[in-house]
Amino acid sequence: MPVPDFQSFMLPLLKFAADHEEHTKSDASDALALHFNIVDADRKEMLPSGRQTRFNNRIAWAIVYLRKAKFLESTRRGRFKITDRGFEILKSNPPRIDAKYLMQHGDAEFKEFHQPSRRNGNQSEEHDDADAEVVRTPREVMDAGYQEMRRDLSQELLTRVKSCQPQFFEQLVVDLLVAMGYGGSLKDAGEAVGQSGDGGVDGIIKEDKLGLEAIYLQAKRWENTVGRPVVQAFAGSLDGYRAKKGVLITTSQFSPEAKDYVSRIEKKIVLIDGEELAKLMIDYGIGVATDAVYEIKRLDMDYFEGEL
Repeated sequence: MPVPDFQSFMLPLLKFAADHEEHTKSDASDALALHFNIVDADRKEMLPSGRQTRFNNRIAWAIVYLRKAKFLESTRRGRFKITDRGFEILKSNPPRIDAKYLMQHGDAEFKEFHQPSRRNGNQSEEHDDADAEVVRTPREVMDAGYQEMRRDLSQELLTRVKSCQPQFFEQLVVDLLVAMGYGGSLKDAGEAVGQSGDGGVDGIIKEDKLGLEAIYLQAKRWENTVGRPVVQAFAGSLDGYRAKKGVLITTSQFSPEAKDYVSRIEKKIVLIDGEELAKLMIDYGIGVATDAVYEIKRLDMDYFEGEL
C-alpha cells in the first residue's frame, strides 16, 4: 500500500515502543513497514528533494511529534523509548493519535511547538484545522512549495525563451551546454556554433575540454510538436560529418514516434524538449538569479557525545 501520512504512524509507533525498551528509527521503520504492508518500492520512494525517502521522513516526524508531546523521549543518538506518560495514553486505548489528539493530551511543549504553524489570524479555526493541515510533514510541505515555485519559474522561462530572437536562443543553448561542462571555454564554443549551418546541423560543440570528440547540435524554437521526420533528418545529417552524437533541443515537445526512433538507432541522439530545457536552465543557473537561500539545520548529536 502507499505510504500513509505521518500522523497515521503515531499510534502504531507508540505501540511498538510499549515494551519500554530502547529502540532505533531503523527498527521502527522495519516494524511499521510490516504493520502497514508497505512494499519495498514504496518504502524507497524519495521526496522531491531526493535527500530522504518519504517513508523515513514521515516516521521521523511522527517521532518528533510524539517526543514533543512527551509520549516518547530520546535516550541517546538515534534512539528513543516510551515515557510513562506515553504508556498511560496507550492504556486508555485511543482509536487514533494525531495532531489534534496531541493538542488535547500532549505536553505544553507540543502546543508551543505546533501552535505557531497554525496561526493565520483566525484563532477559532486553529484547532479545527490542526489535523487537516499537517497530513504532510514540514519537509514535505517545503519540498512541495519548492517544486511549485520551480514549475512556475519553468513556465516563465519557457515563455521568455520562445519570444527571444533566434540568435539569442542559439547563444542560450551554448551557454547552457558550457555550464553543463561541454564545449571547453565559452569562447571556444561560441566560435564553433554557426560554422556548419548547412546540412541540418546548427552547431558543433566539444564534448570535453580537450575537444577529443564533437557533439552536433540542432536547436528549434518551435511551438509545434517535433515529429520523427525532423529527428530522422537530423540523424541523417550527422552522417555527413561522420558523427555519432547529437543533441536536438526544442522549446516545444517531441512526438512519441520521435522518441521511439532515437531509442532504436545506433547514433546517440539526446532530445531535450521545452520542459527539460527550462529545468536544465534552472539547475545550471542560465537566465535565472538566486532570490533566497534557506539552510535546514538539525540537532548535531555528535556535539553532545562528550557531555558528562
